[in-house]
Amino acid sequence: MKPLSSPLQQYWQTVVERLPEPLAEESLSAQAKSVLTFSDFVQDSISAHPEWLTELESQPPQADEWQHYVAWLQEALSNVSDEAGLMRELRLFRRRIMVRIAWAQTLALVTEESILQQLSYLAETLIVAARDWLYDACCREWGTPCNAQGEAQPLLILGMGKLGGGELNFSSDIDLIFAWPEHGCTQGGRRELDNAQFFTRMGQRLIKVLDQPTQDGFVYRVDMRLRPFGESGPLVLSFAALEDYYQEQGRDWERYAMVKARIMGDSEGVYANELRAMLRPFVFRRYIDFSVIQSPAQHERDDCP
Repeated sequence: MKPLSSPLQQYWQTVVERLPEPLAEESLSAQAKSVLTFSDFVQDSISAHPEWLTELESQPPQADEWQHYVAWLQEALSNVSDEAGLMRELRLFRRRIMVRIAWAQTLALVTEESILQQLSYLAETLIVAARDWLYDACCREWGTPCNAQGEAQPLLILGMGKLGGGELNFSSDIDLIFAWPEHGCTQGGRRELDNAQFFTRMGQRLIKVLDQPTQDGFVYRVDMRLRPFGESGPLVLSFAALEDYYQEQGRDWERYAMVKARIMGDSEGVYANELRAMLRPFVFRRYIDFSVIQSPAQHERDDCP
């Protein structure tokens, strides 16, 4: 790696002054100096967590390490016993992995395509882990949401926009839509709750866990405005309600947005396949509708000065 240019060497001296004692200048590799010089985010993160630098030097980021995110996060959450602990661990994990991704990007260890893939999969991993932890916690508090046959009902999450398309960047917010399969009520709780109540409360807690700023920052800014009826609509809808909305009121822009939609987590489960099959006729019409083809061009013309 080339040494830092003269102006960057001067800036590096200001960086050194801000680093904690354990990070003596002589102990840093040329790679570490380059990344710390070019990335304020990595610099701030390493200053707060010097042990991360040791990990980066001994285990440099790899293009395929996204495959380990789930296992790494499961280990980080293994001793979490309350919501505050969950929020802290999610935020620390996000920051630690983003430091690794930024390190790889600065040193050109991986392609830009791989960077986007890792950032998108990191978001999915965090969303799904938070959802699953909260689902278990909510079931303990309120009982398990079930359908008429007594089958447990899950919360499914559609990742939209850049998240759904695998194009998330470092500063992206996340666009989500929440849904559950069938109506029913909770079983095993102190009092019975309608599934809509259960999933609405759970959805609110999930947004708080991901979005609320703490001393450790936030996980992601959550945008729910792409759901049916936008901000005025229910936070969570049943599959039947989703189907009715898209069949009767779905607009062209919602169809285009749904092209990028991706189910977070187990995308091949029974309910995931059911949701995908339900949305397919709305997204991909059986017959050609020329008004739909003309609509994007019309939007572009309308946007032109």
